[in-house]
Amino acid sequence: MSADDFDLSQPELTTEDLLVLDDPRFGPETVAIVTGAASGIGRATAIALAANGLTVVAADIDEAGLDETMAKAADLDAPGTIHAVPTDLTDDAAVEGMVDAAAEAGDLRYVANVAGMQHIAAIPDFPMAKYDLLLDIMLRAPFLVAKLAMPHIRATDDGVGAIGNMSSVHGRYATQDKAAYITAKHGLNGLTRSIAAEGEGTLRGFSVSVGYVLTPLMVNQIEDTAEERGISEREVVEDVMLGQARTKEMMTPAEVANLFVFGFSKHGKHLNGGDMLHDGGYSTTYE
Repeated sequence: MSADDFDLSQPELTTEDLLVLDDPRFGPETVAIVTGAASGIGRATAIALAANGLTVVAADIDEAGLDETMAKAADLDAPGTIHAVPTDLTDDAAVEGMVDAAAEAGDLRYVANVAGMQHIAAIPDFPMAKYDLLLDIMLRAPFLVAKLAMPHIRATDDGVGAIGNMSSVHGRYATQDKAAYITAKHGLNGLTRSIAAEGEGTLRGFSVSVGYVLTPLMVNQIEDTAEERGISEREVVEDVMLGQARTKEMMTPAEVANLFVFGFSKHGKHLNGGDMLHDGGYSTTYE
């Protein structure tokens, strides 16, 4: 059998998939930034926050993907508004303009640093240009967005807000051929704790760590991993991706997005500097 026996298509997002909470700050006057909002977890997070009535600034370099995100939110009748702000996260001026646009749209309180990418190669063969790009997008850009957003969050009437960072089980341990990704995620956990240390209790930092999620990024790396390790795509899915997990299914983007919704809400007020680990036992059990 081949990997084609698996359904690797991203599940269709529905209203029933989204966590909607009653929160006094979840309204149109509150703004949330979501990076990587053109697809996958970022798209689901932008839509989930809009479903909770927030104004969302959706940032991504993929303009067509951002249009699709906005269209999907409209299809689901999300009460919040999504503003697409095309942004190259490797361009400091573009990032600054995106954060300024968010601050102008209302009370900037929340940031979801979701944008990410992957490259599969052993360390001796890893192209430094790819290493630099991964670190720029997944570590430097979240730092810059936090740096620019924190003064705006502090300037709200009560200074309450949160910056959530998309980490990973690879922020806790390492596997082969993903050195840049692993380095970035470990660093992102440090950034999360640094935000918490400087947030004075009202401006929180937290991270979200999951295993394998059914996103375009994940589907694309199956073939790369199979080639790098010399195994079949089916073996990548069964043995590499889900072999160590106790929950034998991949998460959906909506399930991850709901963790950001909870983390930003009043129910997450004690989540500060911590990591929301939902990995099906991947990093906490072994045989």
